[in-house]
Amino acid sequence: MLTLRATVAGLSMAFVLSGCASTDLAWLGLPYDATDVDRRNYAALKAERFPLDAVDLARLDPRYRRQEVTYATSEAPGTIVVDTSARYLYLVTANGRAMRYGIEVGREGFGWSGSATIARKAEWPKWTPPAEMVARDPRTKPFANGMPGGPENPLGARALYLYQNGRDTLYRIHGGGRPATLGKATSSGCIRLLDHDVIDLFQRVPTGAKTVVLPDPQLTRTPVAAVAAGS
Repeated sequence: MLTLRATVAGLSMAFVLSGCASTDLAWLGLPYDATDVDRRNYAALKAERFPLDAVDLARLDPRYRRQEVTYATSEAPGTIVVDTSARYLYLVTANGRAMRYGIEVGREGFGWSGSATIARKAEWPKWTPPAEMVARDPRTKPFANGMPGGPENPLGARALYLYQNGRDTLYRIHGGGRPATLGKATSSGCIRLLDHDVIDLFQRVPTGAKTVVLPDPQLTRTPVAAVAAGS
């Protein structure tokens, strides 16, 4: 049976925006200097239920490595702000600062923006593709009743579930990202981080946290949330 990772990889190759240039410059032989903080942030996580290898920092563009930055916003500390056009997720802290993470966002036709609340969090979550996704791509049909959490699951190590007015938007902030695809519009509408980064974010953010997803004018917004559940 075709694994879901292979399916997702195939979908990504089919739908990656032609205007998105790769930020993976390792093939050019350009050296990236990794700091001690980088090495700690992306070290192997052997205590996870499904242990994670260390991230290959040579393939992780320094722009998308987790880091604390200066960030001017009127949002209160503890708020998540997703800047889809810049491909960053910010967790607002205090004194004009934020923790910044590199992300992947929804490809053209599956972008979404708005304000929501983190109503639920899950470790190594189950993934269930919505009916619209199954109809769109029959390769997801074997998983129509759900796929258990694990390394093949497109939600990755953690998921934070976005709700509006008490209702599930079917959009997630989740793991499963890869260094080579950070900064691109490749997912089916959700906000995807590296597993190491989503684990860090998961630990910092409580349920009830406000999340603001800023629109990207280059992505076509669709009001039908159901097309984008999952990965």
